[in-house]
Amino acid sequence: MTKKKIYLSTTLIAITIMNLLAQGNGIGGITEATKMVTSYFDPATKLIYAIGAVVGLIGGVKVYNKFSSGDPDTSKTAASWFGACIFLIVAATILRSFFL
Repeated sequence: MTKKKIYLSTTLIAITIMNLLAQGNGIGGITEATKMVTSYFDPATKLIYAIGAVVGLIGGVKVYNKFSSGDPDTSKTAASWFGACIFLIVAATILRSFFL
């Protein structure tokens, strides 16, 4: 019976010590994660601006082709492509200012 008690108390002490050693600095981890996430915003914003520029160029070419062919809904197409470009730029700027 005493061997079981010794074994049980040794196991409980080992588990308690492991739990104490597992305690870390949670604030430091959250701060590091925040720094890592915010470091991605500048490259992501530039990427979104580049995508907006490409979308604008593609839209310009499509609108020019419709205008040259005499398509009657050229203004609707131009407005939708222009709106998409403005949305990309505004969304990137707002997300950057909201999270940083």
